[in-house]
Amino acid sequence: MADAAARYLYLARHGEASADETTLTERGRRQAVLLGERLRPTPLSAIHHGPLPRAQQTARLIGAQLGAVPLHRSELAGDYIPHLPAKEELPPDSADAMLGFLAQFPEEERSRGPVVAREALAAFTGPVAGDRPRHELVVTHNFLIGWLVRAALDAPEWRWMGLDHGNAALTVIRYTPGRPSSILCHNDMRHLPADLRWTGFPPELHI
Repeated sequence: MADAAARYLYLARHGEASADETTLTERGRRQAVLLGERLRPTPLSAIHHGPLPRAQQTARLIGAQLGAVPLHRSELAGDYIPHLPAKEELPPDSADAMLGFLAQFPEEERSRGPVVAREALAAFTGPVAGDRPRHELVVTHNFLIGWLVRAALDAPEWRWMGLDHGNAALTVIRYTPGRPSSILCHNDMRHLPADLRWTGFPPELHI
């Protein structure tokens, strides 16, 4: 790309949500505010967020800590299955369990998700035109973060599975012209106190 500059893509999963996923919990609101405070020194040009309430509310709370950074609602930052693997793509010892997990989701989500995921890759990744680096935040959901991380690593498409992300944790990917993409941090929770970390994970996976 001629006259291209680096893109820094900041990825955050929404804060902890209520059981019915219609709003953030008090812990989820605290998580979002603390993530916003951490991002204050970052020269963000935009905050993109998914359309579901938990992502919208998280983005607004982050944005309130940052001043004039514009918020953009994006279907591409929504909650969907980014790739539906065939059984032969998967490790034999875990294929049945993984396909059983995916079968729980509605057919429309399983069929439309991969199309949207391709559009998300085109919109959110890669170097940018011009001579100035761009810093953007996407407030989204677990599946899309896994999809973008696996793409940055050139991993097989099914490998979005197993790349789980904590609520309000931070992942940063750098796309530099002429170089491979680089994951600068993943699932980083240092801005959260101990009692707000690892929400979104079962207790046995807290580290």
